Amino acid sequence: MRSTRSHVLVGLIGLGVMMAGCSLRPAVDDLDPMPAATELTPDPVELSGHPDPAPEASPDSDVDLWERVRAGFTLDLDQDNARITAQRNWYARHQNYMDRVATRAGRYLHYIVEQAEERNMPLEMVLLPIVESAFDPFAYSHGRASGPWQFIPSTGRHFGMEQDWWADGRRDIIDSTDAALTYLQQLADRFNGDWLLALASYNAGGGNVNRAITRNRNAGRPTDYWNLRLPQETMAYVPKLLALAQIIRDPEAYGITLLPIPDAPYFAQVDIQGQMDLAQAADMAEVSLEELYMLNPAFNRWATSPNGPHRLLVPVDSAELFAERIAALPPEQRMRWERYTIARGDSLISIANRHQTTPDVLREINRLRGNTIVAGNTLLIPRPARDAESYSLSADARLDARQNRAVSGRQQITHKVNNGDTLWELSRRYRVEVRELAAWNQMAPGDTLRVGQDLSIWTTASTNQSATQNATSDARDNMVRRIRYSVRRGDSLHAIASRFNVSVNQISSWNNLDRNRYLQPGQNLTLYVDIRDAP
Repeated sequence: MRSTRSHVLVGLIGLGVMMAGCSLRPAVDDLDPMPAATELTPDPVELSGHPDPAPEASPDSDVDLWERVRAGFTLDLDQDNARITAQRNWYARHQNYMDRVATRAGRYLHYIVEQAEERNMPLEMVLLPIVESAFDPFAYSHGRASGPWQFIPSTGRHFGMEQDWWADGRRDIIDSTDAALTYLQQLADRFNGDWLLALASYNAGGGNVNRAITRNRNAGRPTDYWNLRLPQETMAYVPKLLALAQIIRDPEAYGITLLPIPDAPYFAQVDIQGQMDLAQAADMAEVSLEELYMLNPAFNRWATSPNGPHRLLVPVDSAELFAERIAALPPEQRMRWERYTIARGDSLISIANRHQTTPDVLREINRLRGNTIVAGNTLLIPRPARDAESYSLSADARLDARQNRAVSGRQQITHKVNNGDTLWELSRRYRVEVRELAAWNQMAPGDTLRVGQDLSIWTTASTNQSATQNATSDARDNMVRRIRYSVRRGDSLHAIASRFNVSVNQISSWNNLDRNRYLQPGQNLTLYVDIRDAP
């Protein structure tokens, strides 16, 4: 029998509590491709570098949510081919991985299932966060994709998921699920209800899939997903989802045991009416701060965003108590504030650095139009209620944990970014891979470095000893230049590499390219060229 919890929650709406809702976004024609898992399914801890706390409590239910998911499968799961088999064999060999996925999914899957059912979508779609992030809401990929559904920045902004110092909406469970399901439905409509083409487009971009269909049609070949020539990652992407669905449909057949997930809401939304310190919210809801972060992973700092959304997700059993306490709390007590008297020689950026905030935040809070401040005046500065170590899943804490995760056989050094440094130049100096260097610092290879930023680098002893000599030698030679190259019609990676005496792998790494995708005329590439070899 279905749990009565959802009926109980209806009575909480008057207290500012509701089950998470959903609204459709505007349609889009074509968006950037969505980077996803690589050929082998990764452990998301490698992506996010944070501890993986299990849910504190599970809602009571006599029904396993996996049964509800199975009942909603509508794709052809009886088909089998080598691509599906390879992915299914991987999952079947990794019971521990499936256990971790089910544990993480326990917080979010019921909500996602309800949203997909409301849209009458195949419930195979609710498994997509396994392929994308293994249900790790903090997952961050080499392609700058973030959150459980792995939206890249531009696509996230298109769907209204803002990304700033306070929060990254791509990690918000409500907003990202709404965006992902909306996007998938739009793609399915675009391809006349073909969900396999919709899934391929979610990964590779609808334009790329359209072009592959056109090529096949012009050549007289079939235009279904299985016959298209697509990027290698996309060729494995759909088989991963189908393999997962086959295992979940009949786990015993593949030697897998699925940890049960109750078929009942795990969380509810509570209106907090404004910005609030997360530690104070956790105390009022009587949940751990780690649990609050796991349900509200969008927040980067120790408080919710002043720009909203002004809601928090809390476990169902805590919602009524939390809503009552919020209603009784005066707005001025939801944040801790400090008045700072500006001293001679202060600047907005020096004050921001001293108080672990940003000039933009200080300008916003104090309604400043520029950077001019006057000695003797006061600034209002937000302050956390607890010490920094307490906010163990904030962006800074997760970065610190990731940077300090030991790498076997290597020693750690810290490099402070100087003007002109790039990830590629530093990888060359310290003899590490660009992707390694980016991952150690919770970045993507294409991210921009900031002068003064501290990077954690794990090197061998011999590399560490020679790094300074290499840097000095590089500076003395000073023959390598960064150039921008605009792709011309007929260009290929091999032709460009030959022209500038670099390798295809280097060009791909510098520009975070998929070597299986075609270059487009007018596309800009960054190259690091020895001027003695330049054409």
